[in-house]
Amino acid sequence: MQITLLKGKLHMAAVTQAELWYDGSCAIDSDLVTLAGLREFEKIDIYNVDNGERFHTYVILAEAGSGTISMNGAAARKVQVGDRVIIAAYGQMDEAEATTFKPKLVYLNNDNSVERTTHTIPVQVD
Repeated sequence: MQITLLKGKLHMAAVTQAELWYDGSCAIDSDLVTLAGLREFEKIDIYNVDNGERFHTYVILAEAGSGTISMNGAAARKVQVGDRVIIAAYGQMDEAEATTFKPKLVYLNNDNSVERTTHTIPVQVD
């Protein structure tokens, strides 16, 4: 059986641009793409923490070290510059691979610099 697990995410990225008339996609600083284990043209989910919007698009590369997170095309209507978003990608794997797999989780500061990276999320307690 194949299951779908979180492969990588950029947590609390700040939207730096919203370009309505650009090819639909999400331009992401290529250093952040690599750090989160994402790939150019990979399908991603975007969760807008500020307004609750959730949508799909795909990755295109932005300049390394730029901190760019640009929502393009129709996605530009789902955000405003400055909104905080979670960008997530998922992978399918069999049960054996899933038992040892660890996602690449990248937590970002307000300026999209890296606060920390990890492979686990702490257990939620009340």
